[in-house]
Amino acid sequence: MKTITVFTPTYNRAYCLHKCYESLLQQSNQDFVWLIIDDGSSDNTEALVKSWIDENTIDIQYHYQENQGMHGGHNAAYRLIETTLNVCIDSDDCMGENAIQKILDAWEIIKDKPEFAGIVGLDADTKGNIIGTKIPQHITETTLYDLYHTHKVQGDKKLVYRTEVVKKYPAYPIFEGERFVPLGYLYQLIDQEYTLLPVNEVFCEVEYMPDGSSMNILKQYRRHPNGFAFSRKSRMQQAKNFKDRFKNAIHYVSGAIFLKNGAFIKESPKKFITVIAIPFGILLNLYIRFKTKNEF
Repeated sequence: MKTITVFTPTYNRAYCLHKCYESLLQQSNQDFVWLIIDDGSSDNTEALVKSWIDENTIDIQYHYQENQGMHGGHNAAYRLIETTLNVCIDSDDCMGENAIQKILDAWEIIKDKPEFAGIVGLDADTKGNIIGTKIPQHITETTLYDLYHTHKVQGDKKLVYRTEVVKKYPAYPIFEGERFVPLGYLYQLIDQEYTLLPVNEVFCEVEYMPDGSSMNILKQYRRHPNGFAFSRKSRMQQAKNFKDRFKNAIHYVSGAIFLKNGAFIKESPKKFITVIAIPFGILLNLYIRFKTKNEF
């Protein structure tokens, strides 16, 4: 069995998926499986992937499901993965140069240390520029929360998890009529019990596409209020200080307004903070409505 699964949820991305494929072909270490989760594509994704499977150059697994959104793709991947490690490379991104080898080198450091959930590495753009900032060299272990809030690291980072760890936790919820739940929900849960090994190596080359989630976050917020409200309730529970709890309460209130949920205070895990966040949540809701008014 291979050591790591690279999984890629994809939806109508046949026009760019080849870049991910080519980056995997170029890996110096081929100790991986590429798991493609086709989340209900209506383009030629299936035929394209079949042609790559027929080439038999790298180990590819293909799974089709009805469209559930990015988090539904992650749910399917975590059900199907059997390798020791896993990493998500999005359909518009590429595996970094020699990234598989870099991940496995880091894995050797922690594979016998069960307190580590996995590894956190860097993302870079297509020109090789680090997204955000590097990780301070003195940090030898961290949670994802502390990476951003204590060590003040900025920008997207790439997570590599032990598969046995992610399988311990509940799947992302699927809300009828919605296709988005922030992926950070799972990472927050893992943070409560495990740490990560930080590595200042590029694992992923990213390209923020016009149709991607990162470029459409306010529209996602409005289209998928149940998913965002669910995430914010979890974040309020896991936050380590008042500032973070309050910020998430503001977003929770805004989502409740979109949902027309009159019971949002009763359902909040932090009722007092939610009450004092109401005026700010109203303002945030109005701002999102204004910024997305031409989309709805």
